[in-house]
Order: sequence, then structure tokens, then C-alpha cells
Amino acid sequence: MIKMIATDIDGTILKYNYEFNQPVIDCIKNLSAHNIPVVLVTGRMHGAAKIVADKLDLKTPIISYQGGLIKDGDKVLYEKIIDTATAKKIINWGKSNNIHLQVYINDNLYVEHDNDTIKRYILQSGLPYITGSFDNLDLNGVNKILAIDYNDSEKVSRWVEYLQHEYPDLYIVKSTPYFCEISNKEATKACALEYLRNHWGLKKEEIMTIGDQNNDIVLLKAGGLAVAMGNATDELKACADYVTDTIDNDGFVKAVEKFVLVKATD
Repeated sequence: MIKMIATDIDGTILKYNYEFNQPVIDCIKNLSAHNIPVVLVTGRMHGAAKIVADKLDLKTPIISYQGGLIKDGDKVLYEKIIDTATAKKIINWGKSNNIHLQVYINDNLYVEHDNDTIKRYILQSGLPYITGSFDNLDLNGVNKILAIDYNDSEKVSRWVEYLQHEYPDLYIVKSTPYFCEISNKEATKACALEYLRNHWGLKKEEIMTIGDQNNDIVLLKAGGLAVAMGNATDELKACADYVTDTIDNDGFVKAVEKFVLVKATD
């Protein structure tokens, strides 16, 4: 019996226009009414994920930064950061190659230039960001570094391949066609979910995991029932036990109705 759902946000429960379909909201409220916790598992910073949780009236811990941080309210349950020396090397790589980088430190977002990339990025959250030279940053507590190119997804793939080769001790993943995420090796959705599963005393087979992008591969493998969205990448679908409908057609809701709420009410 499924006792917990761990879900990605963007492209899974939140549409690409940053809106929820009402059936998704109703479904999550129904799950809460049946005492089945829904946990958000996202690459977003905690502050941005918290906005989503509040809209859904979720009181469960939030897994953010690809798994680099778990917070239950104001309490930090789990945190994995990039060490200062490595963060500096990644920043220098970005500068040398004229790459737009976003650096997250203690859940604050820093950029060097107030450009169209950061303005497009914050459309999903509206959260503030801090502009200034990275040379002046205190790089203690780096949650993650994000490299973005909205115009060339193949370039982003090359970044991922290069960085994975150069920094095998980091977790580097392409979370959307345009995002290269760089984090601590233990800042993965799988590591964070395993921590929370043990924290709550749940078995792996009691957890349903669901997502849509390649950074969700580790998430799906960490659960007992792995569900890929209909709009998921081919690589993610290959790892899933079940492929549901798309985000526009309420795939999350259909998967819950098929595997969770029907059985929860037996």
C-alpha cells in the first residue's frame, strides 16, 4: 500500500505556464485528507518550492536543490553543500566561457548581471535575487550552482558532459533542456528521499515517485512505484514502472487514482 508520494514540481504537477490544473489541487487535498503525505522534491531553491507548497496547503517537509536541502518548516533536516574551493572553480569556468551562472548560498540567489536570463527565470517564482560580482561572494554554504542557456539545449548537454568528467565528486545533471545543475554528490533526490523515508520509518515499496525530467531518474529509482509523466523524457520513461498521461491532461491525478486513492479507500 502506498503511504507517501514524492513528486517533482515543474512539468509534473505545475504546468509550463506556472499554473495548476484544478484537479491536481483537489487530488493533493484528497491525499492529505487520507493521511497520505505528498512531498515536493525539486531542483528549485527552498523559497520557490515553499511558494508552491503554500498554494497546495502542504505542511510536509520540502526537498529542494535536487536533494541538497530538506526543511520541515524552519527546521533543517538534511543539508549538503558545495565546498568553497570547488564552487570557486565552477564559477571561474562559467566566467571564462561567458556562461550565465546562478549561485545559491544559504537559500539566496546571486547573479552577476541583471540580464534577460535571470528575468525569464524568476517568472516562475517572483523571488528576489542579488546582483553583483561573484568575486565578492562568501562561498560558504553554496546550495547549488545553475548554468543556463535558453537558446541552445545541446550546449547545455555539452556542459553536463564536460563537468561530469572534470568533477566526478559532484552531482551534475540536466534538469530541463536549458538547465545544468551543479551540486554536492549527496545532493540528489534519491539521497534526500532515502533520508526522509528512514526518518519516517517507511519502506521503499510504500512510496510512489513521479517526475518528468532526467534529474528525476534517481527519484523514480528511490521509490517502490516509479511513475513517469506522459510528457517525460524517453530516458525517464524507460526507468518507470508506469507511464501516466501528460501534465496538461492531469497525469499526476490519473496515476494517483490508479495506484493510491482507490487502494487507500478499500
